[in-house]
Amino acid sequence: MTSSNTSLSPVHPYTREMAMIHQVFRRESRLLAELVQDAQPGDTARSRILAEHWRQYAVGLHAHHTGEDEVLWPVLLPHLDLDAEQVLEMEAQHRELDEGITAVQAVMDRWQVQALREDRDELVEALRRHHRQLCAHLDEEEREVMPLVALHVNERQWHAVGERGLAETPRDRLMIALGAILEDSSPEERREFLGRLPLPARVLWRLLGQRQYRRETDRIRGRRTGA
Repeated sequence: MTSSNTSLSPVHPYTREMAMIHQVFRRESRLLAELVQDAQPGDTARSRILAEHWRQYAVGLHAHHTGEDEVLWPVLLPHLDLDAEQVLEMEAQHRELDEGITAVQAVMDRWQVQALREDRDELVEALRRHHRQLCAHLDEEEREVMPLVALHVNERQWHAVGERGLAETPRDRLMIALGAILEDSSPEERREFLGRLPLPARVLWRLLGQRQYRRETDRIRGRRTGA
């Protein structure tokens, strides 16, 4: 599924930044299903790697949605009337996604122990359902809600959302998170996003972060590196 935010002209920086973050979750949820499908029965070393990657993904998605529910929506809702229903629908969809994540986790816990074929196949279907549900949610949020954010949320308030996300990211995962955001971005988006970072962070990304992210993607994706 594609984001509809690209139809906005000019693209608001908040809308652009949110779409970049959403693209991480779209890509990784799709790849998780593909990578699990590729895993060989009985390969528990591989199942443990992918189970840990799923855990990191699920924690990140939950933190992203919690940040919206607790920081972004309370700022936005006082400015809305009928449009408030769209924001409340986002909260409801977050709860539904949490239920789906719990269902995936139950099968993932089973599969990673012995990497049985039947558990793998059940897990692939659960991951595909999650991916479809997530993409539908993100598409709707970008189409219906992010234009409202662009209208009613100021720079300080938007910065607070980013600070919340940064605070919940472990320090040893910061460069990996940055690499995930930049992976599918355009040159213009990369320049804009990196330009908002402090100089030490940009230097760290050039000197160490890019290699750290490549090692991480090689370990998780194997022959699908660069997917």
